Amino acid sequence: MRTHHTAVVVIATAAVLTLAACDPQAAGSAKPAAPGATDSGAPAPSSPKPAAKTATLPNMVGKGLQTAQDEAQAAGFFVLKSHDALGRDRLQALDRNWKVCSQTPAPGASIGTGTSVDFGAVKLEEACPADDAPAPKPVGGTMPNFAGQGMKAVRSAFPTNASITVKDAVQSRMVLQESNWKVCGQDPKPGTALTGQPVSFTVAKTEETCP
Repeated sequence: MRTHHTAVVVIATAAVLTLAACDPQAAGSAKPAAPGATDSGAPAPSSPKPAAKTATLPNMVGKGLQTAQDEAQAAGFFVLKSHDALGRDRLQALDRNWKVCSQTPAPGASIGTGTSVDFGAVKLEEACPADDAPAPKPVGGTMPNFAGQGMKAVRSAFPTNASITVKDAVQSRMVLQESNWKVCGQDPKPGTALTGQPVSFTVAKTEETCP
């Protein structure tokens, strides 16, 4: 009889263990942690963002534009642009033919390497101006004085639907590349109200004297 009772106890114990194995809660198993959470269930702390890189901007004034751009990139600056320092709105199509007259930000500054660096430039044979000549502001309700300014930049100051006529004031040449020409005369005169009427300009080559 004792032996029979022992067998029953062993069988019952095995059944209980089998049920416990099938029931994770009965076995005391923990729930899986949520993504990004610690063992305690709290959100995991976020990783600190890397600090922005800074570097000293070299002095590029007086250097060729292509050299200036290469040295700026070597120093860690890759957001580079340039503009016509004479205010004539010419494109720096071939950087080797231009030289740097000014730079923004100023050289020697310790700034973030993601900062945009702008070079004011002129062609190699040209003299740098004392200060960058600003491009003409957009035309408003009255006619500005455009004398001496680059014709391409002047045209850019008008809306795209403006009617503009350009003639050579020195000879009967065709004005093909307006960035090489400057304004000698204009109609309407400076200060005249602009109400959508056509405007006209007489021009000369940049190196020429207006008649």
